[in-house]
This record gives sequence, C-alpha cells and structure tokens, in this order.
Amino acid sequence: ALRHDKRSIPRLLEVRGEVFIRKSDFKSLNAQREKSGESPFANPRNAAAGSLRQLDPKITATRSLSIYCYQAGSIIGAEFNTHWDFLQSIQDWGLPVNHEVQIAAGIKQAVAYHQQLEARRDGLPYEIDGSVIKVNSLSLRNLIGVRSRTPRWAIAGKFKAQQATTVIHNIVASVGRTGAVTPVAKLEAVEVSGVTVTNATLHNQDEIDRKDIRIGDTVVVERSGDVIPKVIKVISAKRPAGTKPYHLPDSCPVCDHELYRSEDEVVYRCHNHACSAQIKGHLQHFVSKNALDIDGVGEKLIEQLVDQGLINTVDDLLRLDQATLSGLERMGEKSASNVLASITDAKATTFARFVFALGIRHVGEHTAKILEQAFQGDIETFREASFDALEAIDEIGPIVAESIIRFWEDEANKEIVSACFEMGITFQKLPELLSQTLVGKTFVFTGSLEIYTRKAAQELVESRGARASSSVSKNTDYVVAGAGAGSKLTKAKELGVSILSVQEFENLLKE
Repeated sequence: ALRHDKRSIPRLLEVRGEVFIRKSDFKSLNAQREKSGESPFANPRNAAAGSLRQLDPKITATRSLSIYCYQAGSIIGAEFNTHWDFLQSIQDWGLPVNHEVQIAAGIKQAVAYHQQLEARRDGLPYEIDGSVIKVNSLSLRNLIGVRSRTPRWAIAGKFKAQQATTVIHNIVASVGRTGAVTPVAKLEAVEVSGVTVTNATLHNQDEIDRKDIRIGDTVVVERSGDVIPKVIKVISAKRPAGTKPYHLPDSCPVCDHELYRSEDEVVYRCHNHACSAQIKGHLQHFVSKNALDIDGVGEKLIEQLVDQGLINTVDDLLRLDQATLSGLERMGEKSASNVLASITDAKATTFARFVFALGIRHVGEHTAKILEQAFQGDIETFREASFDALEAIDEIGPIVAESIIRFWEDEANKEIVSACFEMGITFQKLPELLSQTLVGKTFVFTGSLEIYTRKAAQELVESRGARASSSVSKNTDYVVAGAGAGSKLTKAKELGVSILSVQEFENLLKE
C-alpha cells in the first residue's frame, strides 16, 4: 500500500519504471539455473525481460526483480511544477526512485555528472549503459514538445562500451533460418560488463578480411550496446606464428549444400530448403511469441523433432499427435497433452500473425499488419497479388514486393501454406470499417478516458479506418483528452488541433 503520512495520495496515479536485476541477484539466479540443469541467462537485461514474460507469476516472483520509478503517466489529484517535485512525491508515497538522480545547473554540469557516473559504473550494484538528461521544468517540457517517438526535452547519453582482451580458439559458421551463414568466434571465456563472454559475432567474410581476424589471434572484444559481443580489433603483436587467414567454407556446414553470395549482399547463404539448421530456425520463428505463439514448443523440443526426422516443415508441426510427442525424451503424457492443446489454440490466429510466422524475407510484424489491412485478411488475394499491386500499398516498397513475389513463386511454400489451412489454421475476422467518416483521420489519446481503455479507444478508430498515433503533430486531426491530460493536450492547443472530450469522442463514433 502507498504511504500517506507525508502527503495525500492522488485519486489516480500512473507511474512508469524500469525493472532490473542486481548483479548479485543475477549471479545467484544463474547459479540456481545451472544447479537445476537449466541454461544460464546471457545477461541481467535478458534475465529481467524473460522473468517478466513468464506466463506463471509464481516463477516471476522467485526472480529477485527490482524496480526504479522515473516517469509520470496519468495523474488525477496532484500537480507538479518540476520533475524533481514528482520524484520526491512518489518517494514519499513509498515508490522506489534511483538515489543517483541529481539536479544539474546547465548542460555542462549534466555532462560532467554523466562522466562521473561512467567512472563509477563498475561499482554500482546493477548494470547501466548510460544516463538520461531531462529538462526539469514541466512547463518548459510542454513548450519544447515531442518528436514522433521521443521527447525533445530528454536525451540519452551512452557510456563507452566496456572492452576486454581474449583469444579466439575457433571460428565456426552458423546458419540462420533465412540460410544466412554468419561466422562466429569461439573465445576463451572473458568477463565483459559483468557477463562471461565465450562467443562473438564476426558478421561476414568482408568484416573478417578487413580486420584480418584469424584463429589463435588475441583480440579486443566489447559488448555492443552492452548486449551483443563483437570483436573490435586484433592485437597483431600477439599473433602466434603459423596462423592462416580464415575463409568461410564453400559449402553449408550443416547440409553440405553449396553456399551462394549475390552481388548486392555481403552475406553468404545456403539455398537448400531442406537444410536442418534452416528448418529449425523456421520452426522456432513460426512458434515465437509474435507469430503463432505456441506455448511449450521451444528450441530443445524443435531440435528433437527435427533431428529424429519427425517434422521438416511448419505444417508438420500442426500434425503432431499424442503418441509422437509422448515418446520423446523428457516428454510425458501430460506434457504432450499440454503442447497439443497449445497447438490447437494457436490455430485460431490472425492474417498478420500467420504471414509474419511464415518468415517471408523483409516482412516483419508491422509489414504483416499493413498487408492484413490491404488484403482484408484474404490469404488467396495476397497470394495472387502482382508486383505492381503490392508496391502500390502504402509503406510497401520494391524490395518487400519482390521478396513476397519470390516467396509465392516457390511451389513448396504454396503447398506448406495450403497444408496449414487443411490442418485447421483459421483467421479471426477483421473488424469491419463501421463508418467511412474517419477514414484518413489521425487520433491521439491522452489522459484517463474513463469508459475506454487506451487500447480499446485505438481499436475503435482503427476499425473505422482512422489511425491512432502516440504523439501530437500538425498532421493530427483529433486529440481525445480525458482527466489528467498533460503535455499532449498543451501541444494540441498550440497547434490548433481539434480537442474532443470523451463524450464528444463517443458522439463522433455514433455519427
């Protein structure tokens, strides 16, 4: 419960924060996972994100997560002049705020503090990769405004990536789901930013040639963005005698199919659709959270199924039965039943999720949603679409259009998609465009909308042909302002954008 001994609690209090894991808790968590035979987390950030995504809250509760609150959402019943006032208030109410936050008198002092913080980063009990400098005055923030995705009144300052020296014991070629072959350096274990690093990407053959990276070399590695390890440079003075330049193999390391490199790419690819590495990658993508989201079907289960020749394509996954699954290692009757139930549930999906799950090159989540609207969820019309018809769709360029055409030209892809529908894939009906009066309009929602959640309000305008945006600009047609509306409402007034109350918004929907 919030404390109210120092100041009264507002009627509505929405606060944003960042969940993290302290270094000591991260080490304890990985020690527990290794003891129980589970693979350790790569870094604290992945551990925190993975813990929050758990479907079982009991598992999340065991993860020693921490949080620092740093930003106001919708607030009714309290007003602040500065960001510092807000932080002091939520601390009084019992919410955790990072004690490293300071007020700086001007940008020079702010930059100096950023540099001091970087010098102390290793001594902090948690991982950080930078600081954020914000305008303190809330009235000034309203004047400064926001961009389409980020505020103009704040800027993130990143620390220099931390580096370490180690030795490359081997270089192996890794095959991804699109057939791309990426060289990966196998390193002598070294700690970088509190994480033990044993692998680093070398990107492609051109990058290896440019840096002259060889097996046996002593190299400097860093975690780019404090996440992805990469080799920065070779320490040539420590190169042992007899080393040879490294070249990717001529054939796929998994299926022995000849590798190919097109003129417009730096990447070598395996074009064998039967390559088991690509099959596994396709299947992992197909079941992933933003695709068909099949709970219980993970990397290890897919490896078992593919290695034993039980599945080769995504439609094979939909054909799995109790006998096949329960006969696998570490898969009893109950676990097999749970997986089959997840597969059955996932068959009722959307056009956008299914198209994204197919793994068409250059077609991500956003593009899949654009295609869903353009073809109104009709897979047959999408399959027969010409290059010109695809390119005519807003936000679909020639590269994406060409990729889609190539996908449907492959008879094997057509057969797989048809088989998926035979196995029970169905699409949820798209919301009908209930009113043509909102087509082409852009809405922004701010404050507490009382009778609507923010998501529900956005879906209401989208179902009528309008677009919901997160920021106010000269292109915004309406700002719907509920209780506690803040900077977006101020910006709308400055730009002369039409402002609607929740009741006026409801009346507009009825027209």
